[in-house]
Amino acid sequence: MEHDSTPCKPEDKEMRCVFCGGETKKMTVTFSYEEEGKFFLVEHVPAEVCERCGEKTYAPEVTDELLKFAKDKFKPVKKLEVPVFDFAESC
Repeated sequence: MEHDSTPCKPEDKEMRCVFCGGETKKMTVTFSYEEEGKFFLVEHVPAEVCERCGEKTYAPEVTDELLKFAKDKFKPVKKLEVPVFDFAESC
């Protein structure tokens, strides 16, 4: 009996959502982040997205890169003006 010593690659395995157990699909998403009133978006981020609940999971190397954005290691490619609403005032 021969044993295949090729390590199993993570992309070879079917990923399941850690929250609901649904199947995930490789997609490119927009990552959003907020900390202490500072907001930013990162477009075109590779992720595994749950087809059931929509939860996004990022590979460790992607997460490492996203942390660099949080630490102001890059200049933004564009800036957006975003309207802010107060739900409590609308009731």
